[in-house]
Amino acid sequence: MRQLPEYFCDVFIVGSGAAGLSLALRLASHCQVLLVSQGPISQGATYYAQGGIATVFDETDTLEAHCQDTVTAGAGLCDPLVVPFVVHNARHCINWLIAQGMRFDQDREAASQGFHLTREGGHSHRRILHVADTTGQHLSETLITQARQHRSLRLLESCSVVDLLTTQPLDLIQSPRIIGAMIWQPSQQKLTRVSAKVVVLATGGASSLYWHNTNADRAAGEGIALAWRAGCRVANLEFNQFHPTTLYHPQAPNLLLTEALRGEGAVLCRPDGSRFMPAVDARAELAPRDIVARAMQQEMERLSVPCLYLDIRHQPAALILQHFPALYRQLRTLDLDLTQQPIPVVPAAHYTCGGVVVDQHGRSDVTGLYAIGEVSYTGLHGANRLASNALLECLVYAWSAAEAILQQLPQLTWTKPVPLETGVVIAASTHTSAILTQEQQLRTVMWQQVGLVRTTTGLTQALAQIDALQTALDQEYQHPPFPEQVLALRNKLQVAQLIVRCALERRESRGGHYLQDYPEPLPQSTPTILSPQIFSEN
Repeated sequence: MRQLPEYFCDVFIVGSGAAGLSLALRLASHCQVLLVSQGPISQGATYYAQGGIATVFDETDTLEAHCQDTVTAGAGLCDPLVVPFVVHNARHCINWLIAQGMRFDQDREAASQGFHLTREGGHSHRRILHVADTTGQHLSETLITQARQHRSLRLLESCSVVDLLTTQPLDLIQSPRIIGAMIWQPSQQKLTRVSAKVVVLATGGASSLYWHNTNADRAAGEGIALAWRAGCRVANLEFNQFHPTTLYHPQAPNLLLTEALRGEGAVLCRPDGSRFMPAVDARAELAPRDIVARAMQQEMERLSVPCLYLDIRHQPAALILQHFPALYRQLRTLDLDLTQQPIPVVPAAHYTCGGVVVDQHGRSDVTGLYAIGEVSYTGLHGANRLASNALLECLVYAWSAAEAILQQLPQLTWTKPVPLETGVVIAASTHTSAILTQEQQLRTVMWQQVGLVRTTTGLTQALAQIDALQTALDQEYQHPPFPEQVLALRNKLQVAQLIVRCALERRESRGGHYLQDYPEPLPQSTPTILSPQIFSEN
């Protein structure tokens, strides 16, 4: 064991998406901030968001309608206090974003204060602010540009957090307090300690645990696993949202076809060109994502076909090219033409609706530890996320967390580091066949047993298989040095176990959780909450 090199900061932020960068910018004028990203700073999930940000700007729309659409999509599990909190704070957070340099598409003739608004599934009005079909890219670039100009904001790219560091409570009444984290910097082959008064997890969700998903491999639940090991509760992890329209093509398995396509009139078709969604739901293709995705899977199984088709050919080519230029170009590289032919699509894992339990300021169960964005469970999304509420949640909770942190910081001091650090030793990146095989097995289990349609038997088998993978990993790597992929797989297995445990707790079908044994929703339902203290006692 040896003493490690060390960073000191007031606030340590893990994650460089909309939530992490927005928070960092709000704090950087007041304190020392260190932000780390797992990969290049521009390659978080936010960068690839095609859709936009849901906010009431149209004169015919209301805040109450946005709240009701959110609650309806959430299938009765949204927190009744959190939904209006987010919706009513949307406007000033959007104005802050515009002040940072964000420019949304305009429509001078619309009754929406000059913004062009589109519509997506589950929304009763046009209320999606966007920049064509590359909103996330423009949002990321705007925030990154601002972040690089702050002297009090340090950015470290391509770093992994090995574990969070907390104090040990003196008794059962006290809660632990966060004092920092250990990070691994592969480029320097260096393990480093970060000492911080406050730590914020903004690491995104866990959709890459599934074979078919819309996210980068980094979206594997790192923050959820870190918070759980630090003593935080998690909630509603059984609700993983599946996006209905991901391109079915071997050269672009993660290419999402934005829901705004359906908002502008695209329809879902069978291979013979006939529609099926009008017979499933009165809202047809604009029904919430869980309804559309399950209907697609059932139709593919009924017809024994590998995919269905998204067709927007009936709309003017000029409209398609104006609103979806990036997607059009990407498809053309694959010899597909959005203006001339139906595009093959399949559902894929997209968004984690649950996560680390937090309050309205993003505070977790561990003093000084916050979680914002997709890593957190705020109560906004319930059993199924309303389209384009994700970036809105990031912006609102970045603001509310900043307010709480700035109020808390004057009372906090750095905790003196212990003279010796943990004995964890990490080896250079090495893709061993055993690790790759275990990751593939995990993703197969999650897709087949914990996907769009589940059974109690399948979930029980999935948990046993995940536990077996964990046991095999522990036996193979009992002593350091550990390849960094082992640390990543440890997080993935941890989160997969939590997802399955949450799914086994919910004996009903609701939103993104469909259980064949219990196909109907219960008359009354509550969030599924897991506590690490309870599991450690068992």
